[in-house]
Amino acid sequence: MTVYSAYGRDPLGGFRHEPLDEVGSTNTECLLRARAGDPGNLWITASRQTGGRGRRGRAWLSEAGNLYASLLLIDPAPLPALASLPLAVAVAVHDAVRRVMPPDGAALEIKWPNDLLIGRQKASGILLEGEKLADGRYALVIGIGVNIAFKPEGTPYPATCLADHGVHVSPEELFAYLFESMATMLGLWNGGAGIAAVVSRWSANACGIGERITVNLPDRSLGGIFRGIGPDGVLMLDTGAGGLISIAAGDVFFG
Repeated sequence: MTVYSAYGRDPLGGFRHEPLDEVGSTNTECLLRARAGDPGNLWITASRQTGGRGRRGRAWLSEAGNLYASLLLIDPAPLPALASLPLAVAVAVHDAVRRVMPPDGAALEIKWPNDLLIGRQKASGILLEGEKLADGRYALVIGIGVNIAFKPEGTPYPATCLADHGVHVSPEELFAYLFESMATMLGLWNGGAGIAAVVSRWSANACGIGERITVNLPDRSLGGIFRGIGPDGVLMLDTGAGGLISIAAGDVFFG
């Protein structure tokens, strides 16, 4: 296990990193460590996952060559404040990938709430999972997958990978950048400037503000103009006659 001192303003303390060869899921591994009493601030990475998953239980193709990483945090903030954390995580992933992208390449943007798009195709996914532990602590796991060498086929949203854009970087190198950017963004999110600064950073890199979008909810679809996000990270959808609607969770499609 490697122990790093954290970068940037970091009220959460230093992070540890344990790289694994193969694991069912880095998120599941973090939760197992939490249940066993791990104090948190632990990164787990894996070369390959045999049971990777995305939002709403979707499978996440996890062959070797891409980045699979999860960060375990214990009691990072009061539960109501956690709603804005996905925004900070998305900015951290954006900042890490931007370090390896060519300056004149395709647009690198964030699709609400926390998907990374390159040329409006999905290149990364983020899954946050939480659990109240038996000892009263709250475990939060931030799972991140970045398509580096290959991309899945037949996905609901078009996918891409860094190699499609001429970027050839190892998962280990990209993780080093992610480690740095995540520490910085967690410090910002949990520090003096707080959520407003995170929302500002997210909005500056967002995809589709001012455009017509469709948001798929579990029971229906809503269309309208994407007016940005609220201070708590909810999507603001202008439906016209229906007025401005706040949406806390859903799948966004453009056009």
